[in-house]
Amino acid sequence: MRPPYPVEIVPLLPRFLQRRRAKMTFPLRRMEELGLDRPAYFWVVNLSYRGPQGALVEPADLDSVYGTIPDRWLPMAAAARGAGLAEERGGRWYLTPKGADLARRQRAAEREHYATLEPLPRDELSELARLLDAAFQAAANAKEPATRVRTPWAFVYRGEAPPDGSFAQLDVAVSGLLWVRDDCHVAAWRGAGLTGPDLEVLTRVWRNEATVANALAELLPHQRPADVIAALSRLRADGRVEADALRATAGGATLRQRIEDETDRLFFEPWPDEVGRRADWIVLKLSAVNAALA
Repeated sequence: MRPPYPVEIVPLLPRFLQRRRAKMTFPLRRMEELGLDRPAYFWVVNLSYRGPQGALVEPADLDSVYGTIPDRWLPMAAAARGAGLAEERGGRWYLTPKGADLARRQRAAEREHYATLEPLPRDELSELARLLDAAFQAAANAKEPATRVRTPWAFVYRGEAPPDGSFAQLDVAVSGLLWVRDDCHVAAWRGAGLTGPDLEVLTRVWRNEATVANALAELLPHQRPADVIAALSRLRADGRVEADALRATAGGATLRQRIEDETDRLFFEPWPDEVGRRADWIVLKLSAVNAALA
């Protein structure tokens, strides 16, 4: 696919993920049975996407690549271990047989739930799923970015291939595309010479989301307030944030836009031309799906 890229698709992807399971009751029942809160329960579910190799205690895996507070996931892991669902061995976290069984049952319940959803006429849903799955397959198997942490999770998440044209196929396509985009974004800001925490601070400033440092720190709970202040100092010293205001300089704004543009290039360039030609239709129909799921 060549520019201009259909960037209007991007915000529709997380919106879909936020809504597609909203009316599922299976997780609520299992949480009550196991005595787990929602974060701990879905920590177990997310751990299943790592596959048999488990999860490492490192940035972009268990730790956030954008955070400065280590082990924020540890209370969830402790709760999961207490429920007999996860265990730590040799610096990696794995599901126990009980945890793997829970993940399988969760996945089966999701597929059953998806089979009840009819957000579009069947032929339109089938076409939307086909197009976005083609985009995922192309982007996931592209040569760039060379380093990928989250893209492999998408293939584990797919499990047995969902029926062609089904809502389940749409789900794995959208989920996979977002994991691919995560890897593209990391490659883009690393290529620009930034760290994850500094990138997050610059992004919030670039978007004018706060006018004072304390308010900015409140937007970044995965960073210590002192670390946010330190990041601001570095960005100001590099001429990327204005000295007397919480505002990106022209150079800082240009850098942040360049990162966004490179993210888009890595993400969209591998997409088949057919998908690009249907981009307006995809935006229209995925928006309709999201509205129907609300």
